[in-house]
Amino acid sequence: MKIITGNYKGQKLKYIKNKLLKPTTSIIKKILFSWLLPFIKNTKCLDCFAGTGALSLEAISNKAKYVTLIEKNYKIFNIIKKNFYKININKYNLLNKNCITFLKKKKITNFDIIFLDPPFYIINLNKIIQIINNYNIININGLIYIETFLYNNIIIPKSWYLYKHKIKHNIKFFLYIKN
Repeated sequence: MKIITGNYKGQKLKYIKNKLLKPTTSIIKKILFSWLLPFIKNTKCLDCFAGTGALSLEAISNKAKYVTLIEKNYKIFNIIKKNFYKININKYNLLNKNCITFLKKKKITNFDIIFLDPPFYIINLNKIIQIINNYNIININGLIYIETFLYNNIIIPKSWYLYKHKIKHNIKFFLYIKN
């Protein structure tokens, strides 16, 4: 696995094999960051289920200002830390927490881009989407990326506009803009 776009293109990433870890494929990352390229410079990003940290590393590689990563699995959390250290990136905040606990904090900063790529069969994605919307965690005109299993039914708030979407194999992925 490696960074596929931007300043750090080609940097190899460590990751552990874990049935809960489902890294975003290179093809999907390439599509996603082609969608994000006009918007990503100087943004604050939130990676709610960081996994390998690849989406956040791609964001920094493409000139995002800062990323906050949430990963509750401690072993995976440590691998992410090693990847950021290896590449010598310091524009991040990595938290070993439950995503819902983090999102419900009262003094959370607003983000310009949020990545929602949870384990497909474990997380109630609709609950996370509702919290993000109700707690105003995403800025107006902010972007929300959602990746999920093809047959998962997600409910999107009326204030989120579908900007782009695609299906690859059994995965559907979307980019929404908050109005």
